[in-house]
Formats: sequence, structure tokens, C-alpha cells
Amino acid sequence: MLCGTFTAAIAQTTEERLQRGDAVVRSLNNGSPQPTLERMRQEFPFLASATQSYALGDVWSRPGLDNRTRQLAAVAAFAAMGEAAFMKIHAGYALNIGVSEGELKEIIYMVTVLAGFPRAITASQALSELFAERRAAPGKQP
Repeated sequence: MLCGTFTAAIAQTTEERLQRGDAVVRSLNNGSPQPTLERMRQEFPFLASATQSYALGDVWSRPGLDNRTRQLAAVAAFAAMGEAAFMKIHAGYALNIGVSEGELKEIIYMVTVLAGFPRAITASQALSELFAERRAAPGKQP
């Protein structure tokens, strides 16, 4: 019976972690699920679940940093790594929670020092696309 109790406890914990991860995404994405995560869930359900439960449910939902700080850190890290697609997602979240275009540009300027001009230029191009998409979308603000 001990094994059954342990398995039930893990399942409950996993479900709670998934729920926390979903709440994090929705709080950053204007109440909607994250499209990239949902697409991943179709073909790579384990990877999507692990991302939602660990990255979002465990790490992103920790106390100690507010969402604004977490998003600025994510934008900087993804820009420095050359991961423009992920940087763009997190820059969108940052805009959703009140970070300004000017602040995001300053993050990219910092990337020139920390990761070099090519990474900063790639990030600036992704940000420009994001800004243009948001300006073109009805009811969306940059």
C-alpha cells in the first residue's frame, strides 16, 4: 500500500505543478495558453508537460522575483544565447505586463556588451517584428 500512496502523492504533485505552470502562462499571456507550448503538446507531450510543470510550475512560479524581472531576465538571456524565437515570446509577455518598448531596447543594447553585436542585431530584428505585429493587431498595444 505504501507504493500506491507514494504514486498518488507524485501524481497529485505533478498535477499541481502543471496547474501552476498553466496559471503562470495565462498570467503572462492575457489569459490565453501559450501557442508554442500547445503545438509542442501535439507531437511532444512529455516535453510540453515537463516544460509546463518544471520550467513554469516550479521555477517561474517561485517567490523572490516579480514577473517583470523574470521577463527582463529571460529576454536578456535568450537574446544573449541567440534564441530569437524564445526571446520574442518573452518580450511579448514583458509588453503584456507593462514593460515598455524602450526598456526592451535597452536590454538589447546591453546584449552588445555581454554577447556581441551579431546576437544583439538578431534580437533587435525579432523585437522589431514583434513591435510591428503588435501595432498591426487590432486592439493590441506595443
